Amino acid sequence: MDEDSVRKRKDMFNGGPATGPTSNMSASHSKPAEEDMKATVLQKEVGLLSGICLIVGTMIGSGIFISPKAVLLETGAVGPCLCVWAACGVLATMGALCYAELGTMITKSGGAYQYLMEAYGSVMAYLYSWSTIMVLKPSSFAIIALSFAEYASTPFYPGCTPPVVVTKCLAAACILLIVSVNCLSVKLASYVQNFFTAAKLLIILVIIVAGIVLLAQGNTENLSNPFEGASTSFGSIGLAFYNGLWAYDGWNQLNFITEELKNPNRNLPLAIIIGIPLVSVCYVLVNIAYFSAMTPTELLQSPAVAVTFGDRVLYPLSWVVPLFVVFSTFGAANGSCFTAGRLTYVAGREGHMVKILSYISLKRCTPSPAIIFNGILAVLYIIPADINTLINYFSFTQWAFYGLTALALIVMRFTRKELKRPVKCPMPIAVLVVIVSCYLVLAPIIDKPELEYLYCTIFILSGLLLYFPFVHRKFSWTRRVMRPITMHLQLLMEVVPPEKNE
Repeated sequence: MDEDSVRKRKDMFNGGPATGPTSNMSASHSKPAEEDMKATVLQKEVGLLSGICLIVGTMIGSGIFISPKAVLLETGAVGPCLCVWAACGVLATMGALCYAELGTMITKSGGAYQYLMEAYGSVMAYLYSWSTIMVLKPSSFAIIALSFAEYASTPFYPGCTPPVVVTKCLAAACILLIVSVNCLSVKLASYVQNFFTAAKLLIILVIIVAGIVLLAQGNTENLSNPFEGASTSFGSIGLAFYNGLWAYDGWNQLNFITEELKNPNRNLPLAIIIGIPLVSVCYVLVNIAYFSAMTPTELLQSPAVAVTFGDRVLYPLSWVVPLFVVFSTFGAANGSCFTAGRLTYVAGREGHMVKILSYISLKRCTPSPAIIFNGILAVLYIIPADINTLINYFSFTQWAFYGLTALALIVMRFTRKELKRPVKCPMPIAVLVVIVSCYLVLAPIIDKPELEYLYCTIFILSGLLLYFPFVHRKFSWTRRVMRPITMHLQLLMEVVPPEKNE
C-alpha cells in the first residue's frame, strides 16, 4: 500500500495520467488503495431534489429583481411586459426539452460543449468552451454577485445609492466565499444550494401573496388598460426578451453536471419538468404583484424593485425583502459557480483548456482548479461592470450557442441514429427554438447596430488563433513550458488528473 501510494504521488507530481500502471497495481492489491484511487473521479452525489434546487435556485436569482424594469422599458406597457415574461417561460421550457433529449442521449458533463462536439466536431466545441469559460460564465457570475452586493448594501445607505467601491468589494467577497464553498465539498455546495433555494421560494411566495391581497382590495388600476402605450419595435421586443430570458437563465444548468447526477435518464428530465414551469408561474405572478403596488413609471424609477415593493406593502417588516433577495442572489451565484467549474473541468479534460484545469482535489473530490479559475475571472469582470450592458451582450452570444445546440439535436437525428434516446423532444419544438434563437441574435443587431456585437463575434472567432497552434497542432514547446507550472500547481493545490472512467 505505502509503495503504491508513493508511486502514485510521484506519477501525480510529474503530471502523468492517473490511470497508468500504478492505478492498475493499486486496484489489484488492496481495498484501501482502491478507495484511495476513488479520489480522482467526480462522484454521483446530486439527487433529484438537489437537481431541482440547482435549476430553480440558479434561475431565481437577481433576474426577477432587476429585469422587470428593463422588460417594461422595452415593451412600454404592462400587458406586453407580462406577455414577454410568460413567453420567456415557454421558450425556456422548450429549450430545456431539447437539452433533456441531448442530456439523456449523451450522459457526459459539460452541457452544450459535449453536444456541439458530437454534432459538429472539435472546432465548434472549442469555440463554445472558449467564449463560455472566458466570458459568459464568469460575467454571469459577476452580474449575480454585483446584484447581491447592491441589495446587501442598500439598507446601509438609506435614501442614496451605495458607493461603487463598496458594492464591488462586497461582490468580490461574495465570489471568494462561494468559490471556497465549492472547492471544499460537493455535498456542502449542494446543501447551500438547497437552503438558499428554499429561502428564495419563501420570499417569492410572500411577494405573490401580498400582491393577491392588494388585488383583492381593488388595486387593479395598473392592469385595467394593459396594452396602452405598448412598443412594437422589432429590436425593442428582442431586447425585452433578452432581459426576460436573463431572469430565466439557468434552465440548462443540470446538463453541466450529468456525470454527478444520480440516475440521469430519470432525474434530468424530471427535474426540468418540475423546476422550469414552477419558476415560470412564480415570475408572472411576481410581476403582477409588482404592478398591484406600483405604477409602470414608479417601477421604472425604483432603484431596487423588490425593496420598493417591500417598503410599500410589508412595512414594518420591509427589511425581510432585501434580506431574502440577498439570499436569493447568493444561491444563484453558488449555482452558477458550481456548473461553471464543471464546464471548465470537462474542457480541460478534452484538451481544449490547459491540463491543470481538469485536475481534481485529491482529498475533496472537487474540480478546484477549474472553480478557482472561474472565480478569478469573475472578480476581474466586476471591475468595469455595467449590469445592463453585460446582460445584453451576454444574451447575444449565449443565444447563438443555444440555437446551435438545438440545431445539433436536429442534425444528430439524421447523423447519429444509433444513439439511444430515453427522452425524445418533438422535432417542431427544436425547430422553433432554432428560429427564435436566430431572431434573438439578429433582431437587436438589425434594429440598432452597435460595434459591441461585432466585438463579441471577433472575440469568439479569435479562439481559432489559439486552437490551431495549441490544441490542433500541440506544439512541443508548450508542453515543456506548462509541465513545471502544472507540477507546482499540483503541489500547491493537492490535485491529481482525473481517472478515465469508460
